[in-house]
Amino acid sequence: MATLLQIKSSLNGDDGQSSYLSNQFVKRWRQNNPDGRIIVRDLAANPVPHLNAERFNAFLTPADKRNSTEQEIVDYSDELIAELKAADIVTIGLPMYNFGIPSTLKAYFDHIARSGITFRYTSNGSEGLLPSIPVYVLAARGGIYAGTQADSQTGYMQTFLGFLGLKDSHFIYAEGIAMGAEGKEQALSGAQQEIDQAFAA
Repeated sequence: MATLLQIKSSLNGDDGQSSYLSNQFVKRWRQNNPDGRIIVRDLAANPVPHLNAERFNAFLTPADKRNSTEQEIVDYSDELIAELKAADIVTIGLPMYNFGIPSTLKAYFDHIARSGITFRYTSNGSEGLLPSIPVYVLAARGGIYAGTQADSQTGYMQTFLGFLGLKDSHFIYAEGIAMGAEGKEQALSGAQQEIDQAFAA
């Protein structure tokens, strides 16, 4: 049975445009996988704590030396990683906030990047330890940034995902959604077409 992991990072939850596109992706996937399993990680409804010294040090502490608080922190991180490892495909709803990714998504990333578990360093550099499953990023933006220096998201996402071994990443953009009703409609319609094409391939 195929499993899809859906990650929503809009602060508006399902009312956000990136969540809308992500939900459309999931709906299309469900048509092809009627018996498939869907795991939803909504970072607005259930935000991941931001990384601090306590949480970071818990990751570094050997299992036999952790206290109960440290173990709870590691268990939580392990749960997030287990969801990712269980998935055959991932979709990430990605809004742009002040030219960057949502802080909640960065917090999530900080909890799944674990040395020796999802990546490691070798004499040849870093090596991702996760299997390379498809990751579809549904990026919703108020302006038009793809392919410009103002797009700090795409390169960062590709670098981070690849760092963990997730090198099969695909980006679908809905841009200009704050530039009038007509522009918003065209952006969402174009993204929907790309979603449909992804499943038609």
